[in-house]
Amino acid sequence: MKVTGFSFIRNAIKFQYPIVEALQSILPLCNEVVVAVGNSTDGTRELVASIDSKIKIIDTVWDDTLTEGGQILADETNKALKSISDDADWCFYIQGDEVLHEDGYNEIHTAMQKWRDDEMVDGLLFNYLHFYGSFDYVGASSAWYRKEIRVVRNKKNIFSFKDAQGFRKGANEKLRVKPLQAYMHHYGWVREPEVMWAKQCNLGSLYDGPEALQHNPQRIYTGSFDYGQIDALKKFTGTHPKIMQQRIAQMNWNFDYDLSYNKLKPKEKLKNAVEKITGRRPFDFNNYKIV
Repeated sequence: MKVTGFSFIRNAIKFQYPIVEALQSILPLCNEVVVAVGNSTDGTRELVASIDSKIKIIDTVWDDTLTEGGQILADETNKALKSISDDADWCFYIQGDEVLHEDGYNEIHTAMQKWRDDEMVDGLLFNYLHFYGSFDYVGASSAWYRKEIRVVRNKKNIFSFKDAQGFRKGANEKLRVKPLQAYMHHYGWVREPEVMWAKQCNLGSLYDGPEALQHNPQRIYTGSFDYGQIDALKKFTGTHPKIMQQRIAQMNWNFDYDLSYNKLKPKEKLKNAVEKITGRRPFDFNNYKIV
């Protein structure tokens, strides 16, 4: 069985993306990893090249006209996906601010072996934890997706969907997936407040276009992000991936959150109550079909 990882990144150093930890977290499960490194200005290419000999870099130039709904992110993902050789059985996707927990390695490998020859299975579904403000809190509302596809079959009709959150196939058809217990940790909202502000300004321009920075005076690359503007969080009581320990130890800002306070709407509170009792979350959108 051959497994090829794939990802994309640009200006990881400038915006503090944990791309090193992200790629290292999937390397034990991959024969090689293809990374589309965009036209960066901060040494990102050199950083990615230094990680491991199994990493294959393809140099890309981001198409800044594809900014409606974050299409540019899916475009870069697809560049990496299309560069995977035909002899790979599975394609293992990870974004630059995600890190796979090593507790899932055995389950993931077993699942890829089990379903390799079953064409009814298009991919594997992972659990998600979305960290916010620090490494001690995770999002508690349905604004944070609970699960997403991160392993897909190596078929030419599978493509990155919308802003690269998930995948579709053929004429926009949802993928058929097997759910796993493995966890992906998303650290997209954990940075120094000043860097978080700059990162969000940059990300906004990928959805609204570079001209948005000129017309919105609040979207400037200097400032401090207010982490207090959040609907609800809960305390994280588990363990982080081992590969994240050094980055966590270097955290140089403080963030505390009053767990008794939230801005959840009645529908969100109902969802949380039902999930607590039944383990299922009603009304949430699923970008996949579980088989």
